[in-house]
Amino acid sequence: MSAEDVVLLNTTREGVAVVTLNRPEVHNAFNPDVISRLADIFETLRGADGVRVVLLEGNGPSFSAGADLSWMRAAAEYDKATNQAEATELGRMLNNIHTCPKPTIAVVHGPALAGGMGLVAACDIAIASENVFFALTEVRIGLAPSTISPYVIRAMGPRMAHRYFLTGERFTAQEAYRIGFLHAVVKDRNALAEESERLVAQFFQTAPDAVGSTKELIRHVAGAEINKDLIAYTANHIATIRQTDEGREGTGAFLQKRKPWWQS
Repeated sequence: MSAEDVVLLNTTREGVAVVTLNRPEVHNAFNPDVISRLADIFETLRGADGVRVVLLEGNGPSFSAGADLSWMRAAAEYDKATNQAEATELGRMLNNIHTCPKPTIAVVHGPALAGGMGLVAACDIAIASENVFFALTEVRIGLAPSTISPYVIRAMGPRMAHRYFLTGERFTAQEAYRIGFLHAVVKDRNALAEESERLVAQFFQTAPDAVGSTKELIRHVAGAEINKDLIAYTANHIATIRQTDEGREGTGAFLQKRKPWWQS
């Protein structure tokens, strides 16, 4: 399998990009090729005209089992500098997903373990079928979920991270929903496809640049102290967005009781 085939990008459907992890024989486990390919895809999608929403899926029975065993075996013999360089590339990949200005939806149909949970957490929205299970298994093999931790802690909160980071235990999709890691749990893959389509339709009602700007707003404001600097940032943010073409079009359409261009 070529490096390009380990993760597939399909943009044939207007306005929708589908990114598919494509190593089903190893449960879509990461290796350097997967990490590099994902990083490059999401860097490309950052400026992709016409893409309104991105779906992240897995091929085969699993969403992602985390790190590839053969890669882990090799990494155990690396020196610190090599390990740090590869971890930095993993961090770049996750950050490219997290900061992509397009809305991203993780569609989880099978187990998501360790680094696979990092992929889910880096997306804006995460949905799963009820048979899915999750685990942050790093401590069970003497490691830690270091690189994925900023995203997973944001998704489940620090209190729940204390439990699941430290025990490495499995938990269900229902538990993931209860703690806020998932936004929805549905019965099966058919229902998962229906829910993803419902969410895609929601994003076709939103202004594309405003979505990207709002994602940046969330990243800046989440967890920040409410002080003069934050108040000034939010005031500047709304003052700026009101002057954009979308801001003017959306306000005008609302006042004139018509649809803005992005809803037509």
